[in-house]
Amino acid sequence: MLDQSENCEPERELVPTGAPVATVCAAVHEETGSSRGEGTRALSIAFETNVLHWPGVNFAFLFSFFLSTGLALLAIPYSKRRPKGTPTSWGEAMLAAVFAFGVMFLAFGVVPHQFIDHADKELGWNKSLVIYGPFDLLKPKVLGGPFPFTMSYEAVRDIVVVMIHVWYFGLVIFLWGKWQRRGDEKPGAELATSTFGRPLVKKS
Repeated sequence: MLDQSENCEPERELVPTGAPVATVCAAVHEETGSSRGEGTRALSIAFETNVLHWPGVNFAFLFSFFLSTGLALLAIPYSKRRPKGTPTSWGEAMLAAVFAFGVMFLAFGVVPHQFIDHADKELGWNKSLVIYGPFDLLKPKVLGGPFPFTMSYEAVRDIVVVMIHVWYFGLVIFLWGKWQRRGDEKPGAELATSTFGRPLVKKS
């Protein structure tokens, strides 16, 4: 948990009235006069503790994420209906190119943007919010903690964005492999059957 100062007072409210919130205090540097002071002040931000309510969840981000993933996975059932060597017309090639471009635009453009916008505007993750972690394990040394460097919630936001890209890169590689190997599965050995549906067995 983050250290909470006795002088912590909420400066801005990010959640509706009556919603359960957790108060987070972060240390930020401030300038006084002409000299740059190293003093810190307590910054109190209200965070939604229930992720199913605003601002813990962002429907634009979730919708674009699941939509792009679902559209990409449509390549698997389609590959079973299009064996290798099937001739491709000009119109089919254009439709496939537009579809692939649209899905990749959603995956690598819209989804990361929606999460960054959600983290900045609704969650308030910025450099001024320093992560202390449970039992102050991540509290930086400059603020009296054991951790060797300072880590802010903005860094967490960037790590999540990187993981989003890793997910889509892995999905693209997986689908490429599925598409290239379509039709390569060896059919299982089936016993010949009689007109009555019984398997025919040779007599020794």
